[in-house]
Amino acid sequence: MADTKKRSLDSDNGTESGPEKKLATGDGDGKDAKQPVADPGSEAGSMLAGFQTEKIMRESSREKNIFIHGKMGSGPNEGQDAVLILEKTPFREDSLAELFKTSELKHQMRNDIYSTYHMHPPAHLNDIKATVVCPATEKHIKKYQSQELFLIQESGEDYRNITLPYIQEQSFSVQWVYNILEKKAEADRIVFEDPDPQNGFVLLPDFKWDQKQLDDLYLIAICHQREIKSLRDLTQEHLPLLQNIQQQGQEAIMKRYSVPSCRLRVYLHYQPSYYHLHVHFTVLGYEAPGCGVERAHLLSDVIQNLQTDTQHYRTRTLTYPLRADDALLHKLREAGRF
Repeated sequence: MADTKKRSLDSDNGTESGPEKKLATGDGDGKDAKQPVADPGSEAGSMLAGFQTEKIMRESSREKNIFIHGKMGSGPNEGQDAVLILEKTPFREDSLAELFKTSELKHQMRNDIYSTYHMHPPAHLNDIKATVVCPATEKHIKKYQSQELFLIQESGEDYRNITLPYIQEQSFSVQWVYNILEKKAEADRIVFEDPDPQNGFVLLPDFKWDQKQLDDLYLIAICHQREIKSLRDLTQEHLPLLQNIQQQGQEAIMKRYSVPSCRLRVYLHYQPSYYHLHVHFTVLGYEAPGCGVERAHLLSDVIQNLQTDTQHYRTRTLTYPLRADDALLHKLREAGRF
């Protein structure tokens, strides 16, 4: 689990933009194809025994998660820096009867019609999802720390003169995406695929979704075309691709999960978490990280905008948040754009 993928574990207060992120079905940091893909169950056991906490980097009582910097205390990565992300898993409707029957209640307070208790459910109904990034570099550690956010207004000229050269300079790896497209990794997780090289895509669950309930349904469509980095590259020639992702993605989700299109939020991020075109599918009612107006662009709006103007996303000013330590923010400042 040393290489367990963080995959878009952004939080509303810790938006990760730019290239170091990987997707929701992959939001790590440009994983090298030469690294072996670990079997998630092969290192379970006591891999966190002796984990040494260095610093609590971020926590959220609302999101029920905590981000910890520390060092591994055992296993093949003993002594190495790691980021440990702990998240309380959502409640499941099909387990409520057992939860009520088997949990221990300890009374805390009563006032008129209101009572509060500490509830102690059995272990199998009290899961915590643990994500491990190890070995963690300084970039990983900084990425998960709580930081100030700044709202950027990037013109088409800014993108061509500052952002695009920055992306090209960094040479951010998306080999892990190609591994998925080529069935070298995660083939068993693919929900649907259209293999067409121009308009096709693969659809698979985001790693933030444990697939145990539909309240936080989250899937990602990754297009087969490799030259489309982000929203900025889209023109009318890509409309068949976008329309295909929208239609077939929604149909596949309806067929597999019985969730109709009218209950889905389908959108792209800008800045994206990694530079290979992908589309997010989340269920309405779930406040997925990054679904706010600062970063999300509804796919239906993108299609309509391109139908009206093929150069829409190449010329218009796009607004998005950047963290204080983001290298792109520094580039924009150096250019006097922020």
